[in-house]
Amino acid sequence: MVDLSVNICGVVCHSPVAMASGNAGYGLEYQAVSGFHNQDVGAVFLKGTTLEPKLGNKPDRVWETPNGLLNSIGLQNPGVDYVVNQLLPQLDYSATQYFANVSGSSIEEYAEVCRRFDQTALAGLEINISCPNVKKGGAAFGNDPDMAARVVEACRASTTKPLIIKLSPNQTDVAEGARRVIEAGADALSAINTLMGMSINIDTWRPDLGNNQGGLSGPAIKPVALLRVHQVYQVAKHHDIPIIGLGGVSCAEDAIEFFLAGASMVAVGTALAKDPLLIKKMNKGIARYLEKRGLQSVSQLTGKLELNTDTVLCG
Repeated sequence: MVDLSVNICGVVCHSPVAMASGNAGYGLEYQAVSGFHNQDVGAVFLKGTTLEPKLGNKPDRVWETPNGLLNSIGLQNPGVDYVVNQLLPQLDYSATQYFANVSGSSIEEYAEVCRRFDQTALAGLEINISCPNVKKGGAAFGNDPDMAARVVEACRASTTKPLIIKLSPNQTDVAEGARRVIEAGADALSAINTLMGMSINIDTWRPDLGNNQGGLSGPAIKPVALLRVHQVYQVAKHHDIPIIGLGGVSCAEDAIEFFLAGASMVAVGTALAKDPLLIKKMNKGIARYLEKRGLQSVSQLTGKLELNTDTVLCG
């Protein structure tokens, strides 16, 4: 028998596979899919939420690319008060763990959203300092270690809930960025967010996305995500900080790669659009792998990557 549960900064999740923010809505939408149950999911990271309601970016907002997906939603959401008062009471907290995804355009806004989530039944808060398709906040915070640390410090002062910091893959030194947010009060790290990208219509000579650029997700970014997770792990392991790996995860084998690179848990996003029942299948695949290797838990895989000798890993 194998144990698929994982402990993320004191929160026990019964599966090592979560639903990534932006893809799972507010934990209610996927329940309308036949055969889907939140019980099969280790955690649900709710859609990005800001202090006030946001309409998001102008269309087109989603564009398919080879082996990936560009999105430029622009954090459309009904605002934190609506989420707290209308949506969170509808969740079944016995089914899985739920984490809010906190976004903002100022340090003060991040702190206030955290404060309003603090007295809810949520398991923790994911702080999004790496969204590449909003004009204020987002990646502007995540790509600057000083600003990132200030955001985390303000959030830490506003809540007692575990803080998971979603790192930007676009910063110059992701390991240094990880160190700074850990020192500022992060309890866990999420790596990585989408990469910045663009698609161009050769007939109109204009970008396909209404916002011109967006975040690239899906299998195309998996190699980058694996490297970033391994780089972040070199810092996080010295502080006993768990990492949630994401970026192109679409099968059990992908998840196992992320575990070996240093992740304690993985999150699935884009792949759910193709197969909403994917996580249940991944759980079975991970369990089979552990049994085959004579292992009892996912933690026995975390960070066990053995680098080739005489090789320098950049970053």
